[in-house]
Amino acid sequence: MKKNIVVLGASGTVGSKIAEILLKEGHQVTLLARHTEKLEKFRNRGAEVLSGDVSNVEVLTNAFKNADSAFLILPDNAKAMNTRAYQRQVTSNYIQAIEKSGIKYIVNMSSLGSHMHEGNGMMGGTGEQEVRFNQLEDVNIIHVRSAYFMENWLRIIGLIKAKGIAGTAADGDTAIPMVATRDVAKVAAAHLSNLDFIGKSVHAVMGPRDYTYKEFTDIIGKAIGNPELPYVQIPLDQAKQVFLGNGMSEDFVDNLLGMAVAIKDGIFNYQKRNVSTTTATTADQFVNEVYLPIFNMQ
Repeated sequence: MKKNIVVLGASGTVGSKIAEILLKEGHQVTLLARHTEKLEKFRNRGAEVLSGDVSNVEVLTNAFKNADSAFLILPDNAKAMNTRAYQRQVTSNYIQAIEKSGIKYIVNMSSLGSHMHEGNGMMGGTGEQEVRFNQLEDVNIIHVRSAYFMENWLRIIGLIKAKGIAGTAADGDTAIPMVATRDVAKVAAAHLSNLDFIGKSVHAVMGPRDYTYKEFTDIIGKAIGNPELPYVQIPLDQAKQVFLGNGMSEDFVDNLLGMAVAIKDGIFNYQKRNVSTTTATTADQFVNEVYLPIFNMQ
């Protein structure tokens, strides 16, 4: 049976793929974004596109009314002077809209590491959001706890081309789950359309296996014809200055780097891997099918 489904963050890496899947399946899809230019391709395929953002409870409420399910995501705000306060306000807006609209099924985009409420940087906000959502009565909510996105490696293409290194602030020898966003989208879209969850639950999405940053760098290096490509752990103070130079607030940067530091402490390794949490796309597949074409275009 076709469903009425709301997708927030449809211009992002996961939300856009969810929209693609749902429209292909013939569902009635409503997309909400502050800037709708990137969503015109979906409008042309029959999606309803609404102009608005997570700060507008009325717009959220109207979008959720008569919807069978909705995909929610806690968007970053790189300019926020107080990241946790911003995250709490967005969560409060969502809760008000859910309660006012009467929607019964929510697929919430969360992250591995959200089982902790401190010591995990940005994930402290998603962890708190999970707890607050779980207090809602008569609403079925599934928290999709995603592993580290393989797409994050696209952000350092410029560094590789300019300096001949792959580098982040994370430890290079710690193996963590990494996942392609197309696999996250498949899981989320299935829950949105099947409504196959009752009460409050968690679905971890962990990719095919764990990878270290050095191992992933080796895979990239071989694909781009530079098998000696090194992984370099960038010192925190140096990484912070780079982010601040890009116009991000200091508090946002501290949360971002706090998450990177906590990787070595195992925040992404809490969830157990099993059939339901393991997804198909390997690092080699991702690099060859997604990373390499983008690398060659830049």
